[in-house]
Amino acid sequence: MRGQNRNNCRVRNKLVRNGVVPRNSGAAGPPQNGGPRPVLILGGAGFIGTNLADRLLKSNRPVMVYDNLSRPGVERNLDWLQEMHGGNVRIEMGDICDRPKLRKALQGAEQVFHFAAQVAVTTSIASPLHDFTVNALGTVTLLEELRALEDPPPLVFTSTNKVYGGLKGLDLQVNCKRYEPVDPFLRLTGINERCPLDFYSPYGCSKGAADQYVIDYARTYGLPAAVFRMSCIYGPHQFGTEDQGWVAHFLISAIEGRPLTIYGDGMQVRDILFIDDLIDAFLLVQENIRSLSGQAFNIGGGPSNVISLLELLELVKGRQKETPAINFADWRPGDQRYYVSDSKKFAAATGWAPKVSAARGVGELYNWLLDSRSVSVEQAGGEKEHYEVCID
Repeated sequence: MRGQNRNNCRVRNKLVRNGVVPRNSGAAGPPQNGGPRPVLILGGAGFIGTNLADRLLKSNRPVMVYDNLSRPGVERNLDWLQEMHGGNVRIEMGDICDRPKLRKALQGAEQVFHFAAQVAVTTSIASPLHDFTVNALGTVTLLEELRALEDPPPLVFTSTNKVYGGLKGLDLQVNCKRYEPVDPFLRLTGINERCPLDFYSPYGCSKGAADQYVIDYARTYGLPAAVFRMSCIYGPHQFGTEDQGWVAHFLISAIEGRPLTIYGDGMQVRDILFIDDLIDAFLLVQENIRSLSGQAFNIGGGPSNVISLLELLELVKGRQKETPAINFADWRPGDQRYYVSDSKKFAAATGWAPKVSAARGVGELYNWLLDSRSVSVEQAGGEKEHYEVCID
C-alpha cells in the first residue's frame, strides 16, 4: 500500500508539472451556477474511459474523470484529454472504495460509467483479495452510494465474457488457424446471454459477482443500471500491459521487436470490437436506460470480426513485414479457446451494430501506435521487454 501511495504521489506531481491539475475531493460535487451536469467516468483515465470522455467532450458535455491512477501510463491519457479539452474535463483522483470521495463525485452527476477495475486474470490469481476488493466490493460500494441518492443517475457497468467460464461443454473443431464451434448455428451467431454463468478464476468470480449485484440492485432497488459483458476491445489510447490488451500487445511487440509468449496453441479466437463502436453502444444504452435497466448484454465484434492469435500475427506481418519472436506455454486456468459475442439482443433493442472491420481497426491502432511510439520507447528505457499474452 505504501508503494502504491508513493506511485500516486509521483503521478500527481507529474500531472501538476504538465499542467493537469487533479482536483481534490472538495472539487467534486454539483456543478456551480446551475451549469450542465457532468458525466462521471469511474476508471476514466484508462483506455476505454479516455475514448468515452473524448467523445462526450467533443459533443460539449462536461466530464468528470475519477481514477486512482494505479495503472502505468494512464497519466498520458489525462495529459491528452487536458490538451484536447482543457477545463471542460474535471479530474478527481480517488479510489472506488473511498466512500466519502465517491459520494462527492456522484453529487450532481448526470450519468455514471463504471470502468474502475482490476482487469487481469493473472493478477487475480496472484492477489485474489485485492481483486475482490476492487471489483466486487468496489462495485457494491458504488451501488450503495447510488442507492442513497434521491434521484440516482443511470449506471452502465462493464463486465466481461469471463463470466461464462471456459465454455467446457462447447464442442469445437479446428478450421485452418482457429477454433470454431462444431454447431453451425453457433458459428453464425456466437454466445448469447442465455449461456449459463460459470465463474472461473478469481477475476471471473469478482467481475461476475459485480455483474450480478448491478442487475439485482436494478431489480430490487429500482436503480437505473445495465451491464455490458464485453469481448475484446481495442483501439487508440490502448497502451496495453503484460496482462491485458492483447491486440495492442501484438502490434507494440512487432513495432518494437519484442518477443511474445502465447499461452495455448494460438488458435483461440475472440470477436474484437473497435473502441468507436463500443462508445456508440455506451451512448445508446444510456439513451435507452429506462427500458434496458436490469439487463445484461453481450457486446463484441460478433462473428464478422472473429480473429485468432495466429491470424492476428498474419495481419501484423502484412504491415510490419515480420512478426515478433514467439514462445508457446501451457494453457492457463479459465482460458477460453473460443468466445464470440452474440449481440443481437442489444441490436434488437437499440439498432446498434459494429461498423469497423477487424482489418480496418487493427490498421488504425497500428498507425496510432506508430505515432506514439517515441514515448513508448522512452518509457521502456530502450530495453527489449518480454510480453505475455492474456486475452479477455
